[in-house]
Amino acid sequence: MSSQTSVNPDLAKERKTASFDRENLTEVIYGGKESVRRRRYLQNLAIQDRYLQSFPPWWNMDRETQYDVAVKKSVYLNSLVQKLNLKNGAEMFYLKEAASNQETNPLGLHQIMFIPTIEKQGTKEQIEKYVTPAKQFKILGTYAQTELGHGTFIRGLETMATYDPASEEFVINSPTITSMKYWPGSLGKTCNYVILMAQLYTKGKKMGIHAFVVQIRSLQDHKPMPGVTLGDIGNKLGYEGMDNGFLMFNNYRVPRDAMLMRYAKVERDGTYVAPRNAKIAYGSMVYIRALIVGDMGRSCAQASTIATRYSAVRRQTEIRPGGPEPQVIDYQTQQEKLFPMIAASYGLYFTGIFMGLEYNRVTADIEKGNLEEMQSLHALAAGLKALSSDIASDGIDKLRRACGGHGYTNASGLGKIWANITPACTYEGENTVMYLQCARYLVKVYALVATGKQLPGFMSYLNRSGKQQSSLTQALNMEDFVDLYEHTAARLIKVVAIRLQALLKSGTSVEEARNLCGVQMVQAAKMHSYAYTVRTFNAVIQARASDPNVAKALTSLCQLFAVNGILQRLGDFLQDGYLSGQQAAMLADKQLALFADIRPNAVALVDAFDYPDQVLGSCLGRYDGNVYEALYEYAKNSPLNKQDVLPSYYTTLKPLMSGELNFDPPTARM
Repeated sequence: MSSQTSVNPDLAKERKTASFDRENLTEVIYGGKESVRRRRYLQNLAIQDRYLQSFPPWWNMDRETQYDVAVKKSVYLNSLVQKLNLKNGAEMFYLKEAASNQETNPLGLHQIMFIPTIEKQGTKEQIEKYVTPAKQFKILGTYAQTELGHGTFIRGLETMATYDPASEEFVINSPTITSMKYWPGSLGKTCNYVILMAQLYTKGKKMGIHAFVVQIRSLQDHKPMPGVTLGDIGNKLGYEGMDNGFLMFNNYRVPRDAMLMRYAKVERDGTYVAPRNAKIAYGSMVYIRALIVGDMGRSCAQASTIATRYSAVRRQTEIRPGGPEPQVIDYQTQQEKLFPMIAASYGLYFTGIFMGLEYNRVTADIEKGNLEEMQSLHALAAGLKALSSDIASDGIDKLRRACGGHGYTNASGLGKIWANITPACTYEGENTVMYLQCARYLVKVYALVATGKQLPGFMSYLNRSGKQQSSLTQALNMEDFVDLYEHTAARLIKVVAIRLQALLKSGTSVEEARNLCGVQMVQAAKMHSYAYTVRTFNAVIQARASDPNVAKALTSLCQLFAVNGILQRLGDFLQDGYLSGQQAAMLADKQLALFADIRPNAVALVDAFDYPDQVLGSCLGRYDGNVYEALYEYAKNSPLNKQDVLPSYYTTLKPLMSGELNFDPPTARM
């Protein structure tokens, strides 16, 4: 990048127009002055680390090099975490984000899926046997659930674990080609253990999906264990530093204690002891989906930072002949692309934090035997995972296109972010299936509400009734937005519940009835998830933003997030008359007014995310705004520019121009 240090005058001007202290907002985002200080300290450690800075740029690496670098960075960062004695999860993340932002971590699933699953579902003895060496990296694990023929339909998984009481072992088999595990990260080349999700068979009966800790590679030479076939699945659209893999078993035996038995058990004689709740083992999935929501918020924040800064620097198309070209950010059409995504960045980031807190609270209750809110959390996590990744994948690509042709180059950094986060629309549950999973729970609890049952926690809005008309006015009171979203979510849930019940009464099977209600179920789940996000966004402002200027700026974003969501789904809000046509017209006007309100603060709002240039890795999103100098430096460093004349000139282009081009048959054959 350019060594020039002067700040682009347009960007410097933007920072002077902000109505709030940017540092105060940064402290709201990251939880206070001390948290911000620690975050910057850890970021600087990574940015200045000579080993971490010794690797080539990601865009110039082939697949094998990307994986090799990812492994080396992961191992080094874990040693650095231990050296610094970091215990706080957020601090570990800040360090790793600064060192390998939007890059894959082949040891990540070992830490966020393998170990936590054993801790949550294993017995005391199993935790001692597996977690202790796992935390010392003496064994390396991942989570193997998805199969070639089955993903989010967990009950349909085909991998078999059949108990043999004579030897007190489970015999694991992959009976069909579609039963092979396919896609688990870190499986292809990294790990030597997996949490294997398989169908349990004992005493001739199928007992459903259970988790097993299974060794798949030798701890001596890392080769596959006898009876195990595995490898990497090949190149993908992105995520090339991750070794997503395939895995098959042929009469592979593991001891009885390989099955995680904190809740469900298989006795020595093969007797099956069922858990108190069949879905209690879903905790790991809830945890990872909660993390995804926050990841989507951070990714949107980075992409919004890049696109907003570039839009302030880029000037395009004179309005009057001979007049100056205005900043692109001054076009209302550009604001419509940028500002809703800035708002979504804050909304999703804050919701991710609260999802983590909800997970900790509900799982603590589960530890005490209280399972009342487990299913509602599971449903919420499914809906929010889908909503957040939909918003991020669609929105970041929209931001890339908002940057014109320069957005398409790797130098923008936007392609890297998009390629890294868009798999979230399908991993850990394909989004449509996640919405349907959420909706099935919502329909179920609606039936309970109809009988007078009071729901706890974030589901309590379904118990409310009364008002016939939204109180929303031009003041855009956030409580009115929350009420409107929750009313509409409740109505959509009611509509689909009534339709589903009518189909069942007519003799339609449950499966067919759900299929015939599928679109409505997805709409209900989206609205439920959006309502939770609007409520959470507003709650964070009330709880954290003590500076009135910061609170005002955040409230404008929260209002825009709410208004934008309503206008995108206007029919759902208008259908029962709770929102009037006059109110809808007012919101359309207010959206444009909010663009104008946010415009002077736009750059400061993304600056507050506090991403150093070294973390963003973008020529377009540079803090100093020297975009064109940076793009030129990037172009000069293209590998194709190492030689003025490439071999293809002599082998193909020169013969073409001289009329001597002649392909022999082997070369021409495809």
